[in-house]
Amino acid sequence: MTKDTFSFGSLGKPLVIMLVFWLVAVVLWRTTGRIFYLYNFLYIGTAIGAGIGLYVALPKRQKLWGRRFSQLLVGMYMLVFLGLMQSENMQIEGFFFYLLAGLFAGSVIHYLVAKIFGPLLFNRGWCGWACWTAMVLDLLPFRWNKRGRLPSKWGYLRYAFFGLSLGLVLTLWFILGYRVESSSVTELYWLIGGNTLYYAIAVPLAFVLQDNRAFCKYVCPITTVLKPPSHLAMLKVAGDSEKCNDCGACTKLCPMDILIPEYIKNGQRVLSTECILCFECVNLCPQNALYASFSLDAGNRELLNMRSCDAHTRETLSGKTMQVQDRH
Repeated sequence: MTKDTFSFGSLGKPLVIMLVFWLVAVVLWRTTGRIFYLYNFLYIGTAIGAGIGLYVALPKRQKLWGRRFSQLLVGMYMLVFLGLMQSENMQIEGFFFYLLAGLFAGSVIHYLVAKIFGPLLFNRGWCGWACWTAMVLDLLPFRWNKRGRLPSKWGYLRYAFFGLSLGLVLTLWFILGYRVESSSVTELYWLIGGNTLYYAIAVPLAFVLQDNRAFCKYVCPITTVLKPPSHLAMLKVAGDSEKCNDCGACTKLCPMDILIPEYIKNGQRVLSTECILCFECVNLCPQNALYASFSLDAGNRELLNMRSCDAHTRETLSGKTMQVQDRH
């Protein structure tokens, strides 16, 4: 292992990300005259930039806290300030309702920036650094899933969940005549109900499957929105194939069960749309072969460590992972 080093030059990427949010804040404020856009995007950009900067500056053993710092700052702002205090329905149903009503509310802005257009630049960074559901789930004790993913058919549950959410909204709107008002107490009830349901599913599922991110992999309907633009994302994990010795540590320690070395050996960045840019693989690679990369490429190669893989493969990955954990 190389010794932890830090240089101010390494803060370039978090500074760029912060400046992008600041630019969005100023442009929206000046073009609309609404001060909300200024403080909203200034805060979010600063919180994410500070979290990434902290991640960069901390030694390997403490880097995780940089990401959790960002999750806490952004997640609590979205859930507590915009949601509970401003009575904005930040759930996906709120996004659907506001679109139907023609209201450019906080939920609409959030989904457009963080989950539809944002992934073209920052991939699924929302899932790794800002999601208020994952903010809680990542505190559970099952940081790494040792058994791989359930068969791929379980991933269709999130599409079913998305369909149920959209179907509920369309039924209420077009059949029952429900109408939404921005920042009303009814929207607060939607927010509380939706989040309660998410946690009621996500926390028990994490314990049953011994996997913090089980909800993200199999149930979360937001994933269906994030994955399509992530194909074209500029920010992805890349690697040096000459340094990579195919030890398998990154795959076993990846919370989303991505077969990272398969991309690196083929001279590709990690093209899987399951990547949440948590950078656990970058941080824990014993050869320092992985890094964050801004570039242009596209692909749809979902190379995942599934539970259907043979027992020898699982045993080999497990053994390699134990060796790497011992080094840390």
